Amino acid sequence: MKKSLQSTFLFIFLLAVVVTVGGCKKASTSTSYPVPLVGTNSIISTVTSTTAIAGGLIFNYDTVIANGVCWSTTNQTPTVDDSKTTDTIAHHWVSNLSGLKPNTTYYLRAYATTSSGTGYGGVVIFKTNATDAVPTGTVTTIAGNGTSGYADGTGTGVLFDGPQTISYNPVSGLLYISDVFNNLIRTVTTTGTSHTLTNPTIGYVNGNISTAQFYGPRGVSFDAQGNIYVADIGNNVIRKITPAGVVTTIAGNTFAGYIDGAALGSEFYNPQAVVTDPAGNVYVADRSNNLIRKITPSGTVSVLAGLRAINGYPQSSVPGFVDGDAATAAFNYPMALAIDASLNIYVADYKNSAIRKVSQAGNVTTIAGGGNFPDLLGSPSSIAVDAQNNVYITDNKGRILEVTSAGILYVLAGAKNVTGFADGIGSAATFNNPQSLTLDGQGNLYVADFGNNAIRKVVITNR
Repeated sequence: MKKSLQSTFLFIFLLAVVVTVGGCKKASTSTSYPVPLVGTNSIISTVTSTTAIAGGLIFNYDTVIANGVCWSTTNQTPTVDDSKTTDTIAHHWVSNLSGLKPNTTYYLRAYATTSSGTGYGGVVIFKTNATDAVPTGTVTTIAGNGTSGYADGTGTGVLFDGPQTISYNPVSGLLYISDVFNNLIRTVTTTGTSHTLTNPTIGYVNGNISTAQFYGPRGVSFDAQGNIYVADIGNNVIRKITPAGVVTTIAGNTFAGYIDGAALGSEFYNPQAVVTDPAGNVYVADRSNNLIRKITPSGTVSVLAGLRAINGYPQSSVPGFVDGDAATAAFNYPMALAIDASLNIYVADYKNSAIRKVSQAGNVTTIAGGGNFPDLLGSPSSIAVDAQNNVYITDNKGRILEVTSAGILYVLAGAKNVTGFADGIGSAATFNNPQSLTLDGQGNLYVADFGNNAIRKVVITNR
């Protein structure tokens, strides 16, 4: 194997998995193959008191004669001489662990063996539960009835037409919904009573909220002063609604493109989501530019992270999946944002099937999923983070997911690639293209169930 090829593999591999290189020497005979380059999936799934699901990845798997994961409670760098699985040889695989001890810390890593030896991925540490109870979501419908249309009211009397994004305002206690095909921003109480906030006329007009016009409003966020920020995707601008109901534009000039600098001269290309920090900065998921942008209170737009477009042109044709610093990190269709207490920005990187974390310095890391493990998260379209840094995700293929701060993935409700409209517990509940979720002050989730034209509530038990 040429060194240049090995370096390319290693660079790509570091983007999404925990990696340890076991060596890659050129074969000395026709029947001797390099020790494989292996990665461990950094997320462990569905941990109970005695079971767990892990996984790994190999690049040169055509020469492999065995692969799986190995683990130990005492050996912090486990080998195949410890407990192990032997899985179907593949580029990436899933390993089902059983016979584990309750409430016990384990060290685990993936392995792959060729005739020249065994290579290992990086070590992942996880702890089994004390009991078999796992986090589970109980789903109910608070507004909407599966029929598209427009009507305010309560419960099943409310009609939506494409509720795509949802945000909880901790000051008012209201849910804000972007009802995209009605071209409206609407509020819903947590008990299901709706109210229309904006008018449905498509256009671009600032002023009083009763006459202001939007074009396909998407993500909504709030600051401590009660201002509402809206990603106005069709107008390629970011709008602000004051508590008095006055609409202004804070960034963007209505042209699709990429320009930083003075806010009202800046350009965005399909801004999908916004989130604010306590200092009044507004962060934007600039979807078709594959960038995370920042708008300061003084009115300056800059790139927080992502490959910059060349010569001011949108870069939708050059997406990527790269972790690293602000100038080299790359995204592919960032759909939603969340922020934690340390001001890290979390990104639902839709087409990379990944959740990314961006520091205030613009350094990007992948915390779950990615191109090497695309099935883990499916198609993440929204994200929320609680005070303990547990991350909640909508997989718009039908699931509501949680990645705990310890790196354990649970499916709270729904099932992948299953479409329906049923309330219930765990996989008994079904969704139809769930697009967005938000957290209230009590730890409950609310989901914009796009295809069912409904707002669903998820109460999490067994925490």
